[in-house]
Amino acid sequence: MNGRRWIGWLGLLAFVIGSGGIPGPLADARERLRDRIGARLAEHMGADNAPKAPGSETISYGRDPLQALDLWRAKSAKGPAPLIVFVHGGGWKRGDKDNATGRFKAVHYPEQGYAFASINYRLVPAATVEQQAADVAGAVKALIDRADSLGIDRRRIVLMGHSAGAHLVALVGTDQRYLRGAGLSFADIAGVIPIDGAAYDVAAQMQDGPPIMQKTYRQAFGSDPVRQKALSPTQQAAAPNAREFLLLYVQRADGVRQAKALGAALEKGGSRVEHGSFPGEGLKGHAEINRSLGDPAYAPTGFVDDWLRRVFAR
Repeated sequence: MNGRRWIGWLGLLAFVIGSGGIPGPLADARERLRDRIGARLAEHMGADNAPKAPGSETISYGRDPLQALDLWRAKSAKGPAPLIVFVHGGGWKRGDKDNATGRFKAVHYPEQGYAFASINYRLVPAATVEQQAADVAGAVKALIDRADSLGIDRRRIVLMGHSAGAHLVALVGTDQRYLRGAGLSFADIAGVIPIDGAAYDVAAQMQDGPPIMQKTYRQAFGSDPVRQKALSPTQQAAAPNAREFLLLYVQRADGVRQAKALGAALEKGGSRVEHGSFPGEGLKGHAEINRSLGDPAYAPTGFVDDWLRRVFAR
């Protein structure tokens, strides 16, 4: 989304959120408008309409058309290459590997000697968040099963996800039932990189998060506190968990709050946790950290590269 369109959408959003005290039918109209704006913004979080990087191969990991992934093999790798598996965002109900991966990752990481995969997964409301987490694990399983032919080191796999995808990779990294359902375990995951998520504790986010996103949260997580807790990585972070986490975030109050709480819970559970806090305000910053990650000129890229080198060397 270009700068003028961001200004337009965010200005309208500020008006709608700030228009309190409106009576009767006008209040109902405001709520409908707020829902439409929220859906529009969620659709564009991190979206990037640049052409997909060439050289990928598509692999199906299930029967549903959305259970598919694109893989870019490592360049100049000596022996089996580490693998990064990326999970797109979109409010659990939108997004696609073709427009929400960002333009740089599929070029940068193979150049660093890593294989890079970006997955699609089934979407709400046709699927549940539980099924989405199972899809993430299923995609990893499909890649591990093909590791020899794809030149992948099955012992060095990192999960990376943005926004709703950040929540999903954090959930798979803290609740082992999803990996177990695919015949895997935390031993198969070297690390997890959630990028600017804000629903690591679902109940807290539904209480304190932005009003514009509440309908999206209700659709994804429902109203049952037991289910909300089960789908909250922070609440699932008692040991065991994946052993390494890098929590990336920009300066959104709810995202920072949620990431810090998740990090504390993970450390208590025995995981090694690093934080990467970077400039960026609101939804524009939220989109930019996904869109630009992998660009050598963008500060988080080098920070992530350093972390990956350490994790893959262990």
